[in-house]
Amino acid sequence: MIFKDTIAAIATPPGIGGIGVIRISGPDARDMAFKIFRPLPTEKLRSHHLYHGDIISAETNKPIDEVMIAFFRGPHSYTGEDSLEISCHGGPFVIRSVLEEVFKAGARPADHGEFTKRAFLNNRIDLAQAEAVNDLILAQTSQGAQLALSHLKGNLSGILEGIREGLIELLSQIEASIDFTEEDGFIEEDKEQQVALLLSKTREKIASLLATYRYGRIRREGLSVVIAGRPNVGKSSLLNRLLGEKRAIVSAIPGTTRDFIEEIADIDGIPVRLTDTAGLRMPQDEIEREGIALLKEKLDHADAVLFLLDGSEELTAEDKQLALKIADKPLVLAINKSDLPQRLAEKTLNSLFTGSNATPVKISAKYGNGMDSLVSAIRRFALETEAAKSFLTTISHLHQKVSLEKANECLMRAADGHQKGLSPELIALEIREALDHIGEITGKTTTNDILERIFSKFCIGK
Repeated sequence: MIFKDTIAAIATPPGIGGIGVIRISGPDARDMAFKIFRPLPTEKLRSHHLYHGDIISAETNKPIDEVMIAFFRGPHSYTGEDSLEISCHGGPFVIRSVLEEVFKAGARPADHGEFTKRAFLNNRIDLAQAEAVNDLILAQTSQGAQLALSHLKGNLSGILEGIREGLIELLSQIEASIDFTEEDGFIEEDKEQQVALLLSKTREKIASLLATYRYGRIRREGLSVVIAGRPNVGKSSLLNRLLGEKRAIVSAIPGTTRDFIEEIADIDGIPVRLTDTAGLRMPQDEIEREGIALLKEKLDHADAVLFLLDGSEELTAEDKQLALKIADKPLVLAINKSDLPQRLAEKTLNSLFTGSNATPVKISAKYGNGMDSLVSAIRRFALETEAAKSFLTTISHLHQKVSLEKANECLMRAADGHQKGLSPELIALEIREALDHIGEITGKTTTNDILERIFSKFCIGK
């Protein structure tokens, strides 16, 4: 695709840094180098070479900054079109001044994700790879980054393309049966069995990919875990212990946590978003009432609740009240203050959590006892089974899951219709629709609305 305009944006994060990078892409990228850069190269501006010089102000004809520039001739560039990168000093004033000169030379400000969108539209990458670019930028753990890099290198795209090729082959067989009659000898019993087998195998592949969604989503987005418990049970101490730093105020005074504190912990490569909230009790003032209201809101949206009890005391009315509120939530149960004499009986716990299969983990948030067991319990909950680690690749976005589910529904109707002897035309129609849904993930059949929604999540400059 040929774009008539040239875009530019700062590609490095805001703030002070040693180097700031400005990215330019479009048909006028090369000419802009000659407008704003000195000294002009005596030779033709070569692709993939660095040039040292100054960015010159169009108004004063004086240097703004000493820089390095690199020209990338399309299609051998990130976007697939002529591109220019300017590496200047990373002070906010300097990099903004250089960018202003680029705009004066004729570029326009890039939109969110527009460089990657151009790479997609120029067939440098497909949509699954484009989304992986943003996932890699936003990754919070090593395993999240590895998953994104795997998608960027085309592992997911390769599996989806294999499914598409199988469906195209299947469709060609069915459409051939539309053109030839049984008298022509085309439709034979083994052909019918082959169609049924291909439908079944393709549905199995899609089902296997769908089974990876929870694992992939958690690797990408993280696991939301609310630390819940009555006041002064040790929630803030536990948050600090899991984070490995003092983030929450620890006090023997009940109600110290009025708002909520949210931080990311890396647990075996899983980004776990831990939320320390106000303890549930009768509020003593308006601020504490707001904190308890926030707790209820956080509980509604959490993936799991880390329910903390005080093992040195018997269950209280507040413990029982909170247990009722989280009865329908996935639960990780921790018994704190294992360093003190224990008064909380196992039989009492069993009566409180009759419908839960959560195994209590005894810990001391103060001294760190039992923390390895608690981390293992969180990890088991996140992965569900160790088999999750063996996935070759996963899907990690909701729209990918929805598209695969729709494709699977189409193939299920196709298989049912084939078994009932419906006309090949109807079966072919379902397979074409399944192909369209698979194509939504890689961008072969994606609507502009979906594209805009996906790329709007990118930072400007990528």
